[in-house]
Amino acid sequence: MQSPISTPLISLFLSLIDRLSDTLGVSVAPFIEMDKLRLLPPNTLGRAWADALERAHLAPLTTGPRRKQLHDGIHVLTGYGTDAVGEAEVQAFMLGAKFRVAHLVLGLGLLRLMRRQISQQSDLSSQQVRVRLWNAYQRGDRSSFDGAYLGFRGVRLYWQDGWK
Repeated sequence: MQSPISTPLISLFLSLIDRLSDTLGVSVAPFIEMDKLRLLPPNTLGRAWADALERAHLAPLTTGPRRKQLHDGIHVLTGYGTDAVGEAEVQAFMLGAKFRVAHLVLGLGLLRLMRRQISQQSDLSSQQVRVRLWNAYQRGDRSSFDGAYLGFRGVRLYWQDGWK
């Protein structure tokens, strides 16, 4: 997937995630089927996901662990953009939703890689970016969100159910 924040370092970082998830046995087969998502009715998660990827001229993530493949759906659910600040907000949200050391390392690693892009692509001050990331973290912390299934408070949305 090529995103607005794609760089050789981020591409390398994502390939390392894939290799690590393969080694740990947590990689899953691709399950995001854009053709099926496009056929869903308007105002469904699946259709919103397909529409968002098409607007941004992106392809779905189809390698690695579930959480990575569900990443774009998290953008749709949270409303965070696909620019460098939006990507950082998604990571902060996920860290708040389910604190894991791996999420912290992933988020800090990506933030380090995106730091220059955030300053180049955004008119926000460092303080404003920190506030947005803290707000995203707190939102995740309050959410009871399960990123492995795109679910809230016991309601899980499975790809087998058509992302409805």
